[in-house]
Amino acid sequence: MVVDAIEQQPALPIRAVLVDDHQMVLDGLSSMLRPHVGRVEIVGQATEASTAGDLVRDVKPDVVLLDVRLKGASGLDLCQELLSRFVGLRVIFLTVYDDEQYLFQALRAGAAGFLLKRVTGLELVGHLERVMDGEIAIDPALMGRVALSAARLHSGEYWPGAHLGLTHRESEVLEQMVRGLSHRAIANQLVMGEETVKTHARSVYRKLGVADRAQAIATALREGLFH
Repeated sequence: MVVDAIEQQPALPIRAVLVDDHQMVLDGLSSMLRPHVGRVEIVGQATEASTAGDLVRDVKPDVVLLDVRLKGASGLDLCQELLSRFVGLRVIFLTVYDDEQYLFQALRAGAAGFLLKRVTGLELVGHLERVMDGEIAIDPALMGRVALSAARLHSGEYWPGAHLGLTHRESEVLEQMVRGLSHRAIANQLVMGEETVKTHARSVYRKLGVADRAQAIATALREGLFH
């Protein structure tokens, strides 16, 4: 008896929509993913949160890649809105904010992944494919800190400033400020971008209720956060 072989159909590429308020980022992502068009196809782009919903409705992507912060809007809020409107849609955050607090917020919002913008095209494609298989994609650079934070919380050990609302990363930035390092030097010390350091610094000021670096250092010393 001859059994006819069933011809296996090639897998269709993952249909992706990109949402970022910087056109340069959108262009860079498009260029980075272009060599992998057989695995990932960009079917739409949006620079504003207000237009993203209609775009997703019209092009029906498998996944949306978006930033945590968008011009005049929150990527976290947009994530919740999209997931509530479109059944089966996956949302992955692609951002410069290497902060575990944002990661936790993203997962609570229903995101299927949280990646940093330093990811390569091939790595991004791999993450997208695993997400479509039901996995959660978390940037390896964050995994170690998340595990360490979980271990510390489980053992009752907290990082300096946790009781003031600082994340572990913000505490690290504040510690380097106390040591007198510049934003650039802190970026080199903690292996992050200088703009990311400035973002963490602004968050520290807000949480400590101070206006600038000098006041933040004074508060840290008064509270005895670092020895």
